[in-house]
Amino acid sequence: MKDIKHYINGQYVGSASGKLFDNVNPVNGKVISKVHEAGREEVDAAVRAAKAALRGTWGKMPLDERTSILHKVADGINARFDEFLEAECLDTGKPKSMASHIDIPRGAANFKVFADMIKNVPTESFEMPTPDGTGALNYAVRRPKGVIGVISPWNLPLLLMTWKVGPALACGNTVVVKPSEETPTTTALLGEVMQDAGVPDGVFNVVHGFGGDSAGAFLTEHPLVDGFTFTGETGTGEVIMKAAARGIRDISLELGGKNAGLVFADCDMDKAIEGTMRSAFANCGQVCLGTERVYVERSIFDEFVGRLKEAAEGLKIGPPEDTEANMGPLVSLKHREKVLSYYQKALDGGATVVTGGGVPDMPEELAGGAWIQPTIWTGLPEHSAVITDEIFGPCVHLCPFDTEEEAIELANSLPYGLASAIWSENITRAHRVAGQIEAGIIWVNSWFLRDLRTPFGGSKQSGIGREGGVHSLEFYTEMKNICVKL
Repeated sequence: MKDIKHYINGQYVGSASGKLFDNVNPVNGKVISKVHEAGREEVDAAVRAAKAALRGTWGKMPLDERTSILHKVADGINARFDEFLEAECLDTGKPKSMASHIDIPRGAANFKVFADMIKNVPTESFEMPTPDGTGALNYAVRRPKGVIGVISPWNLPLLLMTWKVGPALACGNTVVVKPSEETPTTTALLGEVMQDAGVPDGVFNVVHGFGGDSAGAFLTEHPLVDGFTFTGETGTGEVIMKAAARGIRDISLELGGKNAGLVFADCDMDKAIEGTMRSAFANCGQVCLGTERVYVERSIFDEFVGRLKEAAEGLKIGPPEDTEANMGPLVSLKHREKVLSYYQKALDGGATVVTGGGVPDMPEELAGGAWIQPTIWTGLPEHSAVITDEIFGPCVHLCPFDTEEEAIELANSLPYGLASAIWSENITRAHRVAGQIEAGIIWVNSWFLRDLRTPFGGSKQSGIGREGGVHSLEFYTEMKNICVKL
């Protein structure tokens, strides 16, 4: 059986403790590899290798050479596209049709996008008068922040890891990555691509393990890490924030959400149904930007419910290699337990189950997988846990509203503010409503449409900081002002 090791200072190494944990395929529940769990010794070695690399060839490398290497990294991923695709689908169970169009291409593109961006973003300069009349010149320069701790999630493992690693390396930093224990394979595989592309030893490091009392905690507690970027649950973000406060280290946190969709009577119904199908059920509902609560203007509520039900029941559940499948399993049986607990809470709370609500019947060879039905509810009060808590599964609650003001109030009623989707063909209304939604990204008549030059991040308890475009460069660099007396 395959061993997945840490990647430290240009070498794949096992854990000194000999601790291993299972990597399980969510499609059938079978163990597909054994993963080495990092102790303090491995994490310390990775951080010190990253710190040393800052003072080595990487730290002295001209910008053009560094960005050229990152282009080679992207090309290396694409050259091994099928290998990365297979690894990602084994870890996550998602359909290859999705991973081949989103996860792997975007995972590679992140290196090129930020390599090109860092070369084309200007800094500031100002002339100023001085009492003696000779003047002075102030100019700004960007310098790497240092060692960045990257803690990445399991729902889009390669894509969201390189979304952080790409700009970090483009800016001249070094990284220690702690991927999710659920999906370690593509992050480990990236070490081989880094070697082939000529990335110096110590620049890219990977340690595997869990959160508390494991690799995650050891990384956030390490005093030589200069900043942390994390995507995941709000509670874990609070823990990282506390750890980063020791030593006043910088943080960028993209955290939980309970995103609202607003569907107005003047929407294009076909667009709204298609978009809500994706925002509720794409990646088996395991998308931080998904809409688990959708508010629909009362005059079209019954039609919307009926059409969404029909579309949800038309989803094909199946394994990654099934070319007709458009929904895979949840990431693990443990996560399915959590999602099913909310399915039960919906029933206990008096919800009307429009469709779904349980576990589908699967062939014998897939029966051990983390399969679940796409589910739609109506009829729950706004204080229900199903409406207030992030479930992170293929489920959505639909509720009618009567006025624009009521819709905005409902959308803003929770302590989260990551994303929202508005469906209206009245462009004046769309602009007016979007400006009042308390979220980091608001889509109008679309969903998951992303321009990587734009800011991305959450409001309220959905995060701190922005990444994307120049906003990533602001986090991954320190700006220095140099004042020269003339």
